[in-house]
Amino acid sequence: MAQSALIQFLAVLMTLLCAPLLRGVINRLKAIIQSKHGPSIWQPYYDYWKLLRKGRVISEHATWIYRAAPPLVFMTPLIVASLIPVLTAYPLPYAFMGDMLAGGFILSLGGFFTSIAAMDTGSAFGGMGSSRARVVSLFAEPVVLLILFTVTLIAHVTIPFIVNQTLTSPAYLFSPEHWLLAAALFLVILAESGRIPLDNPSTSFELSMIESSRLIEYSGSDLALMEWGGAMRLFVLLTILLNVLSTPFGLAPEGASGVALLGALGLAIGSLLVKMLIICVLIVIIESAVAKWRFFRVPEFLGFALGLAGLALLASYIIPHG
Repeated sequence: MAQSALIQFLAVLMTLLCAPLLRGVINRLKAIIQSKHGPSIWQPYYDYWKLLRKGRVISEHATWIYRAAPPLVFMTPLIVASLIPVLTAYPLPYAFMGDMLAGGFILSLGGFFTSIAAMDTGSAFGGMGSSRARVVSLFAEPVVLLILFTVTLIAHVTIPFIVNQTLTSPAYLFSPEHWLLAAALFLVILAESGRIPLDNPSTSFELSMIESSRLIEYSGSDLALMEWGGAMRLFVLLTILLNVLSTPFGLAPEGASGVALLGALGLAIGSLLVKMLIICVLIVIIESAVAKWRFFRVPEFLGFALGLAGLALLASYIIPHG
């Protein structure tokens, strides 16, 4: 029990420490592709550390919602990290406290408080970004529900540690519904994390921002928690994509102990970082090759994701599996 608790703590710690690196790698790779010098991959750590040491400026109109949002946004991805297979192929002590649906609700809690906190101060740009983010979520939620429904239909459970074993079994590993679900979730992740083509995370033009405009009233340590929480949210979502729905290979097996366990955990950490690097390259290619879409094309983008999830559901009915 103590060993499992330590491994779970390591998984949560990895989420906490590696999430800023993920954002730093994406920014660095984008700069290289665009023939720029660009920031170091460690730049997010420097930025968060600098913000944590600065004071906060809080609007006189802010209520408890404004103050509660940063710790909630920071903590929710860490809670979800304890429910999903980050390093191990077997469930850890808190794995059965929530399934994929519960994890989605927990992550949505952070997004919900971010939106209402953006409107809490009465900022025009915060309210505009909040309303736009809710529109994106409005079209993304049916896709997520259809993905969960199809996963439940295939695996008969929604526990991530069991879902990944079913989807990577010989019967489903190369089946169309498996990869259609992964593609649909990837498009939802791009939308929900404020990436191109629906949002530009590096823009400073207020009228076109979505995610950044929701944080425009935050400063100092509060802004650091919000930014760090957003990075961890992306890390957790990509971990679900990689270790649950697509390629849960390299996870530490059950029954290892001592040196064998350390080696298995080292392999799990290395394999996750390699898979994250590959998905970062894919994100960078998309963001370097595709311009930001206009906001009214949000239904078109997420409608395509809904179509992929619908095709996965249809394939699960018409394609026999042994």
